[in-house]
Amino acid sequence: MKNIKKFILITFLCLILVYVTNITAIPDKIVLFENEDLNLGEIYGITIKENHDLSIQTSSMNNRIEEKTVTLSLFNIIDIKDIKISVVQNTKIIPLGNVIGLKIYSDGVLVIGMTEIEGEKPYETSDIKEGDLIISVDNVQVTTTQDLIKCVNNSNGNEIEIKYIRDGQEHSTTIEPIKTSNNEYKIGLWVRDGAVGIGTATYYDPSSGKIATLGHGIVDIDTDSLITVESGTITKARISKIKKGEEGAPGEIKGSLIESEVIGNININTKFGIYGNIFSATTLDLSNAEEMEVALIEEIKKGPAKVILALEDGGRKEYDIEIKKIYKNNTEDNKSMLIEITDEELIEKTGGIIQGMSGAPIVQNGKFVGAITHVLVNNPRQGYALFGETMIKQMNGS
Repeated sequence: MKNIKKFILITFLCLILVYVTNITAIPDKIVLFENEDLNLGEIYGITIKENHDLSIQTSSMNNRIEEKTVTLSLFNIIDIKDIKISVVQNTKIIPLGNVIGLKIYSDGVLVIGMTEIEGEKPYETSDIKEGDLIISVDNVQVTTTQDLIKCVNNSNGNEIEIKYIRDGQEHSTTIEPIKTSNNEYKIGLWVRDGAVGIGTATYYDPSSGKIATLGHGIVDIDTDSLITVESGTITKARISKIKKGEEGAPGEIKGSLIESEVIGNININTKFGIYGNIFSATTLDLSNAEEMEVALIEEIKKGPAKVILALEDGGRKEYDIEIKKIYKNNTEDNKSMLIEITDEELIEKTGGIIQGMSGAPIVQNGKFVGAITHVLVNNPRQGYALFGETMIKQMNGS
């Protein structure tokens, strides 16, 4: 009998834990398109109350974003949490497809490794490990590797306090620098303060001046973690060579940044793409681009579609693809659709989807539906794409 009661109690507590976890997993802020229903899933006893007195409406150039607050209630008796709802209306963008340069500087310096200094390991007594983001030394802000080197040398070998971020939380530790044979002080940490590369611009939002690129984030190659953006620039880029993709060997768009032609700033690096602002529409070649609506996920169909790319001096061109599968309920990563390149001209040029093509916009039935994000290594004609709806929501703060 005791075992039965114990089993019932454990089962009950597990159900309570799952119930509470489902509620706390609901985000505090949600972005919806106009006429899109708010869907929080089926949670027993949870109802939604709209706080009309808290509703506000703001205007941003040609777009209107209505914001309001709703309250989650338990059996209409106990209020649990408020959720801010932003409704994006009349969303129209201009698909791009041109190759651009990206230069990102992190909000701090990222620890990517450790090394001995004069046979010693000064970091061993600290809590720091790979993937941590150092933000200050002795309360002096650190944003570049040179900032860190300067602070360590200024210590003259005295113990320094290092503040760093791990999993979104700030921590503090101490390290005593070691003097080298060159009369420099070091703490044995390999760090990096940014990343540089090329990719494909996805779309331009003429109402806000914002731009979206890549469809995925830029991660540090050593720690596989997203780089937190402190600042960054978008430049024009020059394609020097296209390496065709083959089975087991991904192809690549090879090129370089034109650093003298900066066209915008980077504001945020997310798992659903990089977003920023363009200085002026005149910095973009929009001669053969057209404004179009963003398709809701429910509007996307399996079958023929187009991908827009500018791989040559002739500007943007549409190439045939096929949307083979749609994962409508996948909002966790950027593998929302399985696509296949079917255009013989593009296959001849690239072999299919290649590195540097991430962010290439996809259109179907006159609407923007998403962007290429991944290639299948064993079949370069196939890959994944992200929903355009997800990118718009990310850009607007979801």
